[in-house]
Amino acid sequence: MDTIETHIAKDREQLARAEASGDQAKVRHYATELEGLETYRSHHPGDHKDPTSLEVHCDLNPDAPECRVYDD
Repeated sequence: MDTIETHIAKDREQLARAEASGDQAKVRHYATELEGLETYRSHHPGDHKDPTSLEVHCDLNPDAPECRVYDD
């Protein structure tokens, strides 16, 4: 995706399709991803690039071991 806004719009479309088809696994997937992207966007309002899933994860979980940067 080019921008986070594009990614959010695409996820909203996919969520609506999953809801219409009754695919609860996809509903959960897209709802969770959408929530993370919207939270990320609220934390970085001037940043329009589409973040990676790791960037979103670390934004939501900054103390997770995979998100820590260690100085030796």
